[in-house]
Amino acid sequence: MQATPFITVEGPIGVGKTSLAKKIAEEFHYQLLKEIVDENPFLGKFYEDIDEWSFQTEMFFLCNRYKQLEDIDRHHLQHTTPVVADYHIMKNLIFAKRTLRDKQYDKYLQIYNILTADMPKPNVIIYLHASLDTLLSRIEMRGRDIEKKIDPLYLQQLCLDYETEMDRLEAQYPALPILRFNGDEFDFIQREDDLQHIFQQLKDTLKKGVII
Repeated sequence: MQATPFITVEGPIGVGKTSLAKKIAEEFHYQLLKEIVDENPFLGKFYEDIDEWSFQTEMFFLCNRYKQLEDIDRHHLQHTTPVVADYHIMKNLIFAKRTLRDKQYDKYLQIYNILTADMPKPNVIIYLHASLDTLLSRIEMRGRDIEKKIDPLYLQQLCLDYETEMDRLEAQYPALPILRFNGDEFDFIQREDDLQHIFQQLKDTLKKGVII
């Protein structure tokens, strides 16, 4: 059956998810759903000591993202108003797998499965990826103090984790459109042609009909 678009923009830290989601919302007149990042009181401590603060950090993100998706579901916005989000709820597991110890992850996974069991699922994914050098350059340019503590090795591992997860999603859900764009080649902030190319790819996908 054809469904109202629920688009998510995903990719590693610094790749431009929020910037692209905002531009899509403006171009297509969609509701913008932004993840809460700066409000996470544990994030700064997390980048200083991942082992000590990972569980608290990931639980905060999970609960806030759950609340946002619950609001969408409660107001039936996924049936009436197209939505573009700068995250996919599955990113919680990407980060949790990378940072949590085995027992912590088992507990986290149980909570994740309960909270997300009946939540609205995106029906189009835009996946942005880039080299480590590009990500570090963009993180430096946007100048967030909290991100200056990110370990490049941690960021590189996340890039590999994202690749693995996107490949898994494509294999498990072949009908789910995943549009991939290389941030080393596409600069939709500085080059209007690149932005219009992304818009056109999305338009072409939506014309085919969003299948759920």
